[in-house]
Amino acid sequence: LHLVALNLPFSGDMRADFQCFQQAQLAGLTSTYRAFLSSHLQDLATVVRKRDRYHLPIVNLKGETLFSNWESIFNGNGGQFNIHVPIYSFDGRNVMTDPSWPQKVIWHGSTANGIRLVSNYCEAWHTADMGAMGQASSLKTGKLLDQKVYSCSNEFIVLCIENSFVS
Repeated sequence: LHLVALNLPFSGDMRADFQCFQQAQLAGLTSTYRAFLSSHLQDLATVVRKRDRYHLPIVNLKGETLFSNWESIFNGNGGQFNIHVPIYSFDGRNVMTDPSWPQKVIWHGSTANGIRLVSNYCEAWHTADMGAMGQASSLKTGKLLDQKVYSCSNEFIVLCIENSFVS
């Protein structure tokens, strides 16, 4: 399953699932992509289909392994990954080195176990208000689920996950 970033950073007010779907389509990817975010309807840990959570590796756009499987992201270690394996955007840029993302931070709105944090997910990703808060993680820590709170006015990386495998 591919983990890919949106082509631009976003504040806490985003239509992330739609953006993931649209950018994947424009990139010629045929699978369904969902935002790597907890939402008012779903915890991050359950975004990928149950039958695909254990046996499929999580890879970047070029097929390099980030995680052995979906479940391993939520084992409580904060989604530790190898920082030497790049995360690419749908248009092929490395989010860790490209200046389009000045802050190397991703939104997620979740606990380290992928459960939604309703007090820290920018009002279900519908506000960029400076006073509202969202849970995010600096990629420099090598963790997707580091537990830091930021104002929803920040523009951060948004990741998308291929949520079901299509052979």
